[in-house]
Parts: sequence; structure tokens; C-alpha cells
Amino acid sequence: MAQGQKRNTPVVPNAIKALDQFKYEVASELGINPPQDGYWGTMTTRDTGAIGGHMVRKMVALAEQQLAGRQGF
Repeated sequence: MAQGQKRNTPVVPNAIKALDQFKYEVASELGINPPQDGYWGTMTTRDTGAIGGHMVRKMVALAEQQLAGRQGF
């Protein structure tokens, strides 16, 4: 995909900064050195996939905890 064409736009636009920070935190937890220049295109698919997969797992766990805390759906 050409640079500048972005398909994965967050549902909540104000969350862009938080999601980017979260991506770097997860990469650090996995022992993956994130790119210093912010360009992820030179990283392996395996590494970026691992980061994305762990991000999704953590977000699902958070959503499940929030749903479990609700009373009377």
C-alpha cells in the first residue's frame, strides 16, 4: 500500500495517540525493538503481527472485564 493511504482508521478518532502509545508498550513487552523513526514498514510481518495480536488480546480482555462488571444487560 502506498504511503499516505491508510485504511485502519479508529472508530474513536481521539484514540489515535493512545493506540500508538499502546503499540509501543506491547512491542517493548514482547522484546521487539520498535523503529526509532516511527516507520514500521521495515519490520518483519511476524513481529508486527505479534504486536497486533497481543494488542487485540489485551483489548478483548479489557472489554470482557468491563462487561463482566456490568449488572443487568
